[in-house]
Amino acid sequence: MKNTRSYIAAGVILIAVIISTFRAASKAHINNSGDPKAFLIPAPKIYFNSFVDCNMAEAWIGDTFRIFPGKYGEDPLWGYARDLKFADGKNAEEAFTNNADAFEEPKLPENALPGTDGLHGAVWFETIYQDAKDKTDKTLFAIYHNENYPSTLPYNSATGKGYIDANWPQGLTGASAPAAVCRIGVMKSIDGGRSWTNKGIFIEDNQLRMILKPENTSVTFAGGVGDPSAVANGDYLYLFYGEYGYPGTYDPAVYNASTEWSGQCISIARILLTDLDNPAGKAKRWDGKGFNVQYDGIGSPIIALQIPMSAGGGPTSSPKGNYHWGPSVSWNTSLNAWVMLMARAEGPSWQGSNIFISFNKNADLDHANNSQEWTTPQLLISRPGHILWYPSLQPLNSIPDAAEKNTCLKLGQKARLFFKDQYNGKSEYLSEYIVQFEK
Repeated sequence: MKNTRSYIAAGVILIAVIISTFRAASKAHINNSGDPKAFLIPAPKIYFNSFVDCNMAEAWIGDTFRIFPGKYGEDPLWGYARDLKFADGKNAEEAFTNNADAFEEPKLPENALPGTDGLHGAVWFETIYQDAKDKTDKTLFAIYHNENYPSTLPYNSATGKGYIDANWPQGLTGASAPAAVCRIGVMKSIDGGRSWTNKGIFIEDNQLRMILKPENTSVTFAGGVGDPSAVANGDYLYLFYGEYGYPGTYDPAVYNASTEWSGQCISIARILLTDLDNPAGKAKRWDGKGFNVQYDGIGSPIIALQIPMSAGGGPTSSPKGNYHWGPSVSWNTSLNAWVMLMARAEGPSWQGSNIFISFNKNADLDHANNSQEWTTPQLLISRPGHILWYPSLQPLNSIPDAAEKNTCLKLGQKARLFFKDQYNGKSEYLSEYIVQFEK
């Protein structure tokens, strides 16, 4: 479904390009009283020269900055993909500006046949957690977005996993195309990302939570969890992700749009770092009071990030519902705070021309409600007529950022803003702003 978004976006945007309201100013900023401040500073453009359709997964392997963009695996709508590759640089900018032929394919596990154990569907690496105990820097855990269909992951009544091809909602390629279901998994590498083994599913939603016909008309997902960003904090890896399922058992006889909306937006789960080698069934989801819900149970989203229905918010199964998605979370050493960027769906098929930012000043995400205390999302950049996805903050081409081994997960006072920009049939992953943070 992720790469299908690009095809749809290129075809649906026909209105004229309107330059961002921020571009006219030498500096633009958001400023809520008491919150950290983020200033946009125009900078020379940087273009990414390979396939991007997700958050940027990256890590320092010794003195090498390595990135892992792209898609891999089976997809019955768009065909088998081999776009998940890696490239290196002495810093983030050098890695990002590599030519396409500089990217290499890692060794990845093959897809398993339907009904058998193993990797099913396509995967996108969204975050790399680097095992701090390995002084060679080569032990990596990739948190991946995974998409399946009833044909690639058919329902198994013995396990309750998989999907039933009945009243299935439409996907992006036409009336006969099925919508995808997303879930989140873990792969491991012990050679710096040159080869990977699949460790299993981190979190998922099951068949009973799929939103089917006649209500699901968004031409996006049937349900599930995806588009994640993960950060290590204390003993845990905290997973921020989009929730697209129904918060209960979907039943068209009693379906309620407000109920669906109440359980969706950006949510949080966590898993012990020591469980990443064997993650199946180990993660817990936030339930409104703590991390008490099983990995495939019904959690509660971050309320502060939801768009109220009175302000245009709505369920993800509706083409008219607005919601935030695609979080990218980083620790900012200058602010001593967490920073989250996110896209906003404002029309069918994830159309949306705005990127938002939120802050959390609680360093310890484990204590009480700290993981939930995010500021109300504020507009960071707007480009009417464009579709903006996958915003991320990246380290600068600077000696301090390289010395600190900053990545998209840890940054200082200044960072490069990247995002995927789609307009007039074009699709570019680029940066033309530096973000400067101030308390």
